Amino acid sequence: MRDRKLGVIFHPAFAPDSLTDYANKAEAAGFDELWLWDDCFLPGALTSAAIALSATKKLKVAIGLIPAVAHNPLFSAMEITTLACNFPRRILPGFGHGFGEWMQQIGAKPKSSLAALEETVTCVRQLLAGERFSFHGKQVHLDHVQMAITPAVQPPLYIGGMRTKTLGLAGRIADGAILPAFSSPAYVRWAREQIGNDDVRLIVYAAAFVHPDGELARRVMRQRLADWLPWGSIQLDALGIRQEVEAMIDRHGDHLADEIPEAWIDEFTAAGLPQQARAFIDRLYEAGADCVVLEPDKTSPEMLDGYIQYLLQ
Repeated sequence: MRDRKLGVIFHPAFAPDSLTDYANKAEAAGFDELWLWDDCFLPGALTSAAIALSATKKLKVAIGLIPAVAHNPLFSAMEITTLACNFPRRILPGFGHGFGEWMQQIGAKPKSSLAALEETVTCVRQLLAGERFSFHGKQVHLDHVQMAITPAVQPPLYIGGMRTKTLGLAGRIADGAILPAFSSPAYVRWAREQIGNDDVRLIVYAAAFVHPDGELARRVMRQRLADWLPWGSIQLDALGIRQEVEAMIDRHGDHLADEIPEAWIDEFTAAGLPQQARAFIDRLYEAGADCVVLEPDKTSPEMLDGYIQYLLQ
């Protein structure tokens, strides 16, 4: 059996000055990992990682993800080196494509996002290993570069993605892959097949709201699910419901949340009573997840308290 870990997300929309307390609370409760990410126009993940690592003793802090095209590989390697030297075996950096519209907005959208991701991760790994090299690809251009200081313990590098080519890339060049929230067990199994490498660690975000009033939790999650469904094409394909969802969106529009079947809440989220949330998390593990990372709503950092009370105690 694979080693099952449980993580939690500190959303970049949460108040930055609450990160220390949040990280301390997560560590004290027994979470294995704290996950962060970069969203444009919100506080940054690398500096947040430094704060969270400094505030805790054993908690692993992960970045899932850094937009590859928004960071030069050398400067990414420099920042990761600082964290890995000070907190060996506790920093887990991850890279991804970045949200396309944001990358376009800031002038960073590449001709090939897949090539940019592969080149970035490849070069960051070489830099962290202390290699001297030149690289001239479609997106990345480095000429006779070498880090002067490197971590004694090389941190694993993760790739976040959803589709066949990106997951296959993770299987070839990364130590781990990251799947977004609303990943059903069926989608996790499919993703494992696309990765094609059992040695690659699989991280799965899980939209989660646990409450003794199960109906309240599921009602809130029903709206989150309705907001996501128009964007979830590849994840919907794994369950064979894309056409049904598209037809439902056309018919019901703004009232989509009212039409979502109860079974879909169970297939996509950890929502409701504690036993309902645990059942979904267990199914993700059984489908191939190595770490399930609970994702609170971006407006509700207090959901952490519910996770601790109802899932960890």
